[in-house]
Amino acid sequence: MLVILSEEMNMRKAAERLFVSQPGLSQRLQSIEKAWGTKIFIRSQKGLALTPAGERVIEYAKEIVKKEERVKEEISELEGEVHGTLKLAVASIIGQHWLPPILKKYVNKHPHAKISLVTGWSSEILRSLYEDHVHIGIIRGNPDWKGYKQHLLTDSLYLVDTEIQDIAQLQNTERPFIQFKSDSTYYQEIQDWWYRQFKQSPKRTIIVDQIETCKQMAFNGIGYAILPGVTLQDEDDRIYKVPLLDVDGQPLARDTWLIGYENFFELKQVSAFLDMIQENVQTK
Repeated sequence: MLVILSEEMNMRKAAERLFVSQPGLSQRLQSIEKAWGTKIFIRSQKGLALTPAGERVIEYAKEIVKKEERVKEEISELEGEVHGTLKLAVASIIGQHWLPPILKKYVNKHPHAKISLVTGWSSEILRSLYEDHVHIGIIRGNPDWKGYKQHLLTDSLYLVDTEIQDIAQLQNTERPFIQFKSDSTYYQEIQDWWYRQFKQSPKRTIIVDQIETCKQMAFNGIGYAILPGVTLQDEDDRIYKVPLLDVDGQPLARDTWLIGYENFFELKQVSAFLDMIQENVQTK
């Protein structure tokens, strides 16, 4: 309860997550504060704020919750079937396009296992691993990772548009370049390619926050985009896909890696997921 309150910093939202009434939650918090002999949260109309003593109590609560989860996982290891929670941090593109079929097979094969999945940028995934919040990370690019690292796939980058059929047409087009926010390595890769080709910035640019928004805008003729092949699995006759080439004439591509700490791989829910990944990689 304390951990969820510290995450939400709002009584109503915390009550919804805990499936309790707000008055009931408030009464329970008062009892805990009485037991600790100190105020943990300061209440206001805008929400909650932690007191200095509350910060220490919350740190203690988070440690206890983490230890409890580990004990539960260890107990599950004593049983025959796969139990416990599989905790994944995955690049958003992979979470949207590549991973769902694998997770479907996983939950069908291991119905007693639970899945906690967060998506984000590479830097966020690395932080989640460093802080032991997840068992496995799936990351784009070539991470500087000293632990376990397995290559999953390489997908090429494409210019996608409903009108432009050749890279040379970009030189004079008035159509906007639709870009999605991404980690710095991907952004820099595109910038380097563009500068090698044209020595100047695009004439018009639209920036969106999600790759799926970028894709749909390109598919609907608003402008052109540069997208990785993993997002273009479903062929669509509305668009042209022009591969990007590097200085040697080879396709410009992005790698995807699975990374993690091997001590987590001893957990049955984690090793079962790795087996599922291995099957999928071998069949590609």
